[in-house]
Amino acid sequence: MATSTQVPLTISEATVEEISQRRGEPDWLRQTRLDALAALDELDLPDVIETPGRRWTNLEALDYETIVDPDTQVDETERVSPEGVVVTDFETALDEHPEIVEEHLGSITDPETNYLTALSTALFTTGTFIYVPEGVDAEDVTIRAEMNSRSLFSQTLVVAEESSSVTILERIENGETDGAAVDGERYFSNLVEVAAGENAYVQYGSLQVLDEDVYNFSLKRGETETYATIDWIEGNIGSRLTRADIETELEGDAAESQIVGAFFGHEDQHFDINARVWHHGEHTTADLVTRGVLDDEARSVYEGVQDVGRGAWDTNSYQRENTLMLSDDSEADASPKLIIHNHDTEASHSATVGQVDREDLLYMTSRAIDPRQARNMLVEGFFVPVLEEVAVDELRDDLQAEITARLD
Repeated sequence: MATSTQVPLTISEATVEEISQRRGEPDWLRQTRLDALAALDELDLPDVIETPGRRWTNLEALDYETIVDPDTQVDETERVSPEGVVVTDFETALDEHPEIVEEHLGSITDPETNYLTALSTALFTTGTFIYVPEGVDAEDVTIRAEMNSRSLFSQTLVVAEESSSVTILERIENGETDGAAVDGERYFSNLVEVAAGENAYVQYGSLQVLDEDVYNFSLKRGETETYATIDWIEGNIGSRLTRADIETELEGDAAESQIVGAFFGHEDQHFDINARVWHHGEHTTADLVTRGVLDDEARSVYEGVQDVGRGAWDTNSYQRENTLMLSDDSEADASPKLIIHNHDTEASHSATVGQVDREDLLYMTSRAIDPRQARNMLVEGFFVPVLEEVAVDELRDDLQAEITARLD
């Protein structure tokens, strides 16, 4: 059951007006921010999974009064773009491509979806606009974002026109900061919208390695037209608590989407991962693959939803999620769901939660392999099916390096 929370006293209309004025934004965006702010009093926090006697993720327990500091947002964001594609900050985008930004920003994710999306819409000060014109093939679009303040709100908009393609790699981490200025818990919010035109292909890979005093909320959502594809790659290694939603609306016929996820938690980290696909067009295909590892007292909860509409004939939709626990004190739960409204559908889902196979471990140690090394080899092998799905070499290498570092 969703719950609401109070609006932090640090936020007011004057705060939002000042952010918008400082950035030289048009009236429509200023009003969008103010509408999101006004909605906060009525909006609930995102839904979380509940099992008998337990709510796995307690978002309302966060001290938003302390962790939300809209006046001191600081980031260092590096953007790398190939020729023919626009990759820029929002201030520049509003000057050079105002019609495209106004048409698409907030059209895929309603700013008032929940309390956290409205909060981010009202307060965002950084982010990236990516525009791929018709027929352009773009690779190696890179976003490297550093959070250098107590809180940071980011917005990304990707618009891929007809018959275009783009591969995007995003890395989110903490940079150099004045420790006294950001002592204590912090908050990072990241909203991503992707509009894929007819026959367009968008691959969006994200790796989050934030410090473990950061609470992290992200919502990545895309819509596809006919023959379009949106593929998501989601890697979560850092933060104290991560709530990550990755969603695709398959609107056009013959549209496709793949959601590949990996997470690795230790100590008292908590991951709340949600993958959702809605099949609206005919002949659509989706594949959801997630693998996670938990050590120490880390916890995870996963929800995957495949929703097949009444008119979504000839649908193919598959989902599998596996969690490996390295400690008796770690906890995990998974809730895969199929919602099917027509009979012309081929779909499946599965989820497993388990520990390192003792027979495999015994076999390896009996061959004179050190027990810790044997365990690490098994964990690295566990991630292989996910890593094989990551088509972006740099992201695959970065993710594998983070997994190895965590094991060491």
